[in-house]
Amino acid sequence: MKFLFDLFPVILFFLTYKLANGNLEGAAAFAASLLGAGIAAAQAPILLATAVAILATFAQVGWLLARGGKVDVMLWVSLGIIVVFGGATLAFHNPTFIKWKPTVLYWLFAAVLLGSALFLRKNLIRKLLDDQLTLPEHVWTQLNGAWIVFFVFMGVANLYVAYSFSENAWVNFKLYGGMGLMLAFVVVQGVMLARYIEEK
Repeated sequence: MKFLFDLFPVILFFLTYKLANGNLEGAAAFAASLLGAGIAAAQAPILLATAVAILATFAQVGWLLARGGKVDVMLWVSLGIIVVFGGATLAFHNPTFIKWKPTVLYWLFAAVLLGSALFLRKNLIRKLLDDQLTLPEHVWTQLNGAWIVFFVFMGVANLYVAYSFSENAWVNFKLYGGMGLMLAFVVVQGVMLARYIEEK
């Protein structure tokens, strides 16, 4: 359930883009009513999808706060990045900013994991999983390194798709590709770490 909750803005971004792309004239008129005149029909889907993603992320935070829940640091960071890069996309009618947003987020995660390990001597992956796994120290280090490499790779992959393929292909990759690669990586990690999982 939390997985779907985390993907909520991405799913709404995808659905809004696809719906708007199927009715460009209507989408352009609606986008112009929200964002001002001068929006080309081809720009409308990405602009509307971006606006919905920003609202969806605010809704996530609001939902958690209203229920008295804790808002994870990652969600606050994601909100900040979507507001900055999504806001720039809406303000300048330029999809370049929103296309960079996933890469910035992935690379920020990688930088935090690497910086914590190098400068604070803290393994954040271990902090997250220590209650569930008992691993030798070198395996924790390797696991942290694997996540750093994966996040760097995901950032590069996002830019490659964004600049080498159509906007529609990038939107598909943002949902299916990103989710698929993350799932595959987690499964591979699970298989490799299965022997360390304690039987309850």
